[in-house]
Amino acid sequence: MLKVRPINTEILIALGALFLFLPFLGGIHLFDWDEINFAESAREMIVTGDYLTVRIDFEAFYQKPPLFIWMQVLSMKIFGINEFAARFPNVICAMFTLVVLFRTGRRGYDTGFAWFWVLSYAGSILPFLYFKSGIIDPWFNLFIFTALLNLIRFLDAERGEKRWQNLILSAVLLGMANLTKGPVSILLFGLTVAVFWALNKFRLRILWTEILVFLLVLIGVGGLWFIIQIAIGNLNVILDFIQYQIKLLRSEDSGHGGFLFYHFVVLFIGVFPVSVFALKAFRRSYYDANAQKRFKRWMIILFWVVLLVFSLVKTKIVHYSSLCYLPLTFLGAYVIYKIIHERIKNYRWLNIIYAALGIIIGLAFSITPILASKIDDILEMGYVNDPFTRANLQADVNWSGFEGLIGILFILGIIVTMILLRKNKRTAYIIMLLNVTLFLNLVLFFTAAKIEAYSQNALIEFCKDRKGEDCYVNTLGMKSYAHLFYTAKPVPENEQPRDHEWLLTGDIDKPAYFILRSKTLADFQHSFPALELLYEKNGFSFCLRKPPGETHKNSR
Repeated sequence: MLKVRPINTEILIALGALFLFLPFLGGIHLFDWDEINFAESAREMIVTGDYLTVRIDFEAFYQKPPLFIWMQVLSMKIFGINEFAARFPNVICAMFTLVVLFRTGRRGYDTGFAWFWVLSYAGSILPFLYFKSGIIDPWFNLFIFTALLNLIRFLDAERGEKRWQNLILSAVLLGMANLTKGPVSILLFGLTVAVFWALNKFRLRILWTEILVFLLVLIGVGGLWFIIQIAIGNLNVILDFIQYQIKLLRSEDSGHGGFLFYHFVVLFIGVFPVSVFALKAFRRSYYDANAQKRFKRWMIILFWVVLLVFSLVKTKIVHYSSLCYLPLTFLGAYVIYKIIHERIKNYRWLNIIYAALGIIIGLAFSITPILASKIDDILEMGYVNDPFTRANLQADVNWSGFEGLIGILFILGIIVTMILLRKNKRTAYIIMLLNVTLFLNLVLFFTAAKIEAYSQNALIEFCKDRKGEDCYVNTLGMKSYAHLFYTAKPVPENEQPRDHEWLLTGDIDKPAYFILRSKTLADFQHSFPALELLYEKNGFSFCLRKPPGETHKNSR
């Protein structure tokens, strides 16, 4: 039988990731806020030529370090300033992540387990979607995870040169995580190690000199940009960054609150279907080697540390718990692998939960076109009271009705999986995971643009129409980054355009456009009578203030 070398398999996985995540990457607009936020910071680096300072609206932006934005800058230099370029770095991240999972799974277990871990990650809802996005978290998670993997190898290895390489690489990767999203990476990494240390009776195979080297490398890599910022006189940016991180821990940011078990629900539904099988992974392992038991313990600790930290944090955002995807897909793949090899019983209740949740998801997508066609009747029933949401739902979106077949096809895949579970479990689980991957691709291709039309398309199309026009574009009473990226806002010549009062009442030198939610229009027009309504669409009002003494043709 022909043997396939592991390196060839890893190349195949990397190419498979490219094939899976590259298509339709730039097919829809970037989503406000996060996707546009990071892409706009990258655009402003290119426009200003200053690659050391992260900016938004050409002012120093203290919320994120620059590493991911540098990746987007490089991508934009190659592909242009567009949606594809903004998301392309996460396709590269997908290639690395899936190869890391395969290599780690093969070393710890065998090739079969490694493949199921890869399929579990690529075949779960949010892990798949994040690789198609332009947000920071996939790289942030990969850096922390690989830093932890190298520390685990360091602790498990015999003393020698290779062991030192793992230690230094762990510190470098953790430093890169810090340069990606900040010191929360060090917090999560440190808590994970501390909990393992405590559960291991406060024993770790590491010397004080090795800890010192780790910290020096971590500071050298992870602190480099921060040190440079201080050196060039941007100490205030670092102080604002620290205050912002503390604020996220203590209070809800921008209304992103939620109940205590918010992230439990997000992970259970968002990492479907493997989240269902992971429920059986938290019990003691009896058939594993000692190294496998230790690694599983590391994964369980990492999962609970991330989940509990972000459950306690006041700000609740979906991607905060995304680092859990890596250990959670490991645990799900572990149970699937053990069921196939009859080391864990194929519990009927697991299959029932999987089928029930999957059918609910499939039905939700199946009835979406029907609900969309009856939206006027639904609104008349009074179920939706918020004026902005009602206006969003009245967007002119053409649903053919065939989109519902995506959900039906997904449900058929679940039925096939349930039938095969009685005959060939390995094939059944492969179909289960591929079914989710196919479903998500079809959803993105056929419905993502339609869904976007309800939320932000009117806003972004207005901004794109202003691109190249000599004018000011800003928002009133709402937060958005779309008007910066999609108008390709140039570097301001002076500080006056930053002043809302000047734009609304001052002696402006060119037309000033304002985007606001329609429910606030009357209040703003009462306060600023010079605001002229151009048109309203999908909950947004688009207004114009003309320069004094000048008439300006209304435009759409």
